Amino acid sequence: MWSKRLANLWDGENVASMFKTISLLGIGLIGSSIARDVRSRRLADRIVISTRSEKTLKRAEELGLGDVYTTDLAEAVRDADLVIVSVPVGVSGAVAEAIKDSLKPGAILTDVGSTKSSVIAQMLPHVPEGVHFIPGHPLAGTEHSGPDAGFEGLFEGRWCLFTPLPETDADALEKLKAFWAALGSKTDEMDAAHHDKVLAIVSHVPHIIAYNIVGTAADLETVTESEVIKYSASGFRDFTRLAASDPTMWRDVCLHNKDAILEMLARFSEDLAYLQKAIRWGDGEKLFDLFTHTRAVRRSIIEAGQDTAEPDFGRAHTASKAGE
Repeated sequence: MWSKRLANLWDGENVASMFKTISLLGIGLIGSSIARDVRSRRLADRIVISTRSEKTLKRAEELGLGDVYTTDLAEAVRDADLVIVSVPVGVSGAVAEAIKDSLKPGAILTDVGSTKSSVIAQMLPHVPEGVHFIPGHPLAGTEHSGPDAGFEGLFEGRWCLFTPLPETDADALEKLKAFWAALGSKTDEMDAAHHDKVLAIVSHVPHIIAYNIVGTAADLETVTESEVIKYSASGFRDFTRLAASDPTMWRDVCLHNKDAILEMLARFSEDLAYLQKAIRWGDGEKLFDLFTHTRAVRRSIIEAGQDTAEPDFGRAHTASKAGE
């Protein structure tokens, strides 16, 4: 088993590389964080980075994220043992088609997309025989994007979910799990459709709500933009963090997980109507019960190690020039 073999690779501060060549297709927040961890933990002999933007590729090179840099996707994967696709989910199929003739037998092909059914439908038809396609999704990130946004330790203590196919090779899956474990992640498996429903409620709908409420505040005629910004040191400010996420990525998430998102939005609308009715009729008991339950959910998230109990989400604060 690769998890046991990985443990045996460690020797003091030294670790033997797991892969000769890792190719990262896309070098935004996730891709650049992977590159940094692979480098610092010496998990590969060579890192190949490819992205369609010459400007982004140049910046990745300036940051020293890889060993080889190219805008040619096919060339990037030619000798790769592990290929990680880190692009907006809407272009997953185009990437798979571009690299299909250059993937070597035995290579592991994976992705980091937030929707899995769509990614599988797009990529699987282009995966050649002998290549191990294992869809994946690390549940980690920030609202920032681009190669400068990445940092070491992004995946530490976070989950990485896999949605293996019926024909997935067990050894390849174990090796990929071991790789993500080496990045600090906890791993789990689930069916692609179930993954999409889970992520719709824990990630996709919260982002949609954040985008919507920030847009609503910006459109209010009775509230000026300066007031929205000036007095945002409370709940609204935290919505703006989610609403600052990459527009391209979230556009594609909405379009490629629409069934699960619409189902969860319908559920949310029903619950919101229940809350609205309780407020209208002054039903304090219902409000108290709901708020008590949701507070317990928050505590469970902290106990599970998925967030901090520090005040203000552990934000570091510095005094302003005015001494406030």
